[in-house]
Amino acid sequence: MNEQQQEQLAEQQIVDYLQQHPGFFKNHLGLLEQMLIPHPSGNAISLIAKQLDLFRAKHQEQENQLTALIDIARENDAAFKRMHELTLAMLEAASLQEAIANLNEVLAESFLTDFVAVKIIKLKSDSPLNNLFVNPDDKSLGHFSSELSGHQPRCGRPTLAQAQFLFGEAAAEVRSCAIIPMLYTQLDGLLAIGSRDEGRFHYSMGSVFLTQMGEIVGTRLISLLQNLE
Repeated sequence: MNEQQQEQLAEQQIVDYLQQHPGFFKNHLGLLEQMLIPHPSGNAISLIAKQLDLFRAKHQEQENQLTALIDIARENDAAFKRMHELTLAMLEAASLQEAIANLNEVLAESFLTDFVAVKIIKLKSDSPLNNLFVNPDDKSLGHFSSELSGHQPRCGRPTLAQAQFLFGEAAAEVRSCAIIPMLYTQLDGLLAIGSRDEGRFHYSMGSVFLTQMGEIVGTRLISLLQNLE
């Protein structure tokens, strides 16, 4: 028996089964959404056929919306998990050195960033951490006037001056970055995370998680700075 004969036999078996079970589709209405049934009126479309087409389209739209919502929920779950890991990493730090080391590690592993910079705007020349503290009178801070005055994170490609101030010798490698201001009563500073990927931090990104990141890091830094005084 060739393939064509096998297909004809299978079709005939289906026909025979449906003839013997005329109520089959009462219990399997979902199949009707996927079936193409020609109408005897030729090119004319019956009202029932039109309603069925509309129902199929609406059903597909609802499925697409549900899929989109599930994807968003998964992304949010992943984001919350990363923020939890960041919080634990900062809480585990017992010193500024440990805080910066933990921050670099968790951002690289969980947030897939290539560069991290923290700048605390405070005059403290005796710190062992190079480039952590910045004199409030430093003219380079003028390159961040919009971030510091707007209190909002900014994403996109940094200017060369910004990248050099934040990332030093690696400035030329930074293709996109998020600059997060940390402005509190007990702390003024900047947190910057950079990437070699131009699309990693783009201007249209939401700021909620970035703001929360700045709050987590800033709050812990405030506590550790108090221990130095």
